[in-house]
Amino acid sequence: MARKKSHSFDAMVKFFMQQYDIPTKKDIEKLITKLNHLEIVLTGGTQSSSQPAAPAKQKAEKSPVKKKTAPVGRSTMTASDTVLQVIKNARQGIGFKEIREKTGFEDKKLRNIIFRLNITGRIKRKERGIYVIS
Repeated sequence: MARKKSHSFDAMVKFFMQQYDIPTKKDIEKLITKLNHLEIVLTGGTQSSSQPAAPAKQKAEKSPVKKKTAPVGRSTMTASDTVLQVIKNARQGIGFKEIREKTGFEDKKLRNIIFRLNITGRIKRKERGIYVIS
């Protein structure tokens, strides 16, 4: 009776990753580098070729939020700007439900916008569910 050679766990994982096209950490880092380069090209920014592109997470924390320019004939107001304006108009603060009614945004989109505005310091929580301009 022939005994089969046992394979290492690492070899099995590598086989499955290749078989099912699962990206590795190195693949993800290459993709992030390419995306950062593309973002620099699209925003017209400059970055020296000797300086490697920062990972997306670090870059997002260090750089201020950049506004996109809208095509001619469209409003230049972003969804974040819309929510910010609604909160600004409510001097005593405004609740999530009221913001949703005034903007018409879905819950998930609105939660993400409020989270981003809070992280960037443009709004703050007066109390649970009530937001005011910083």
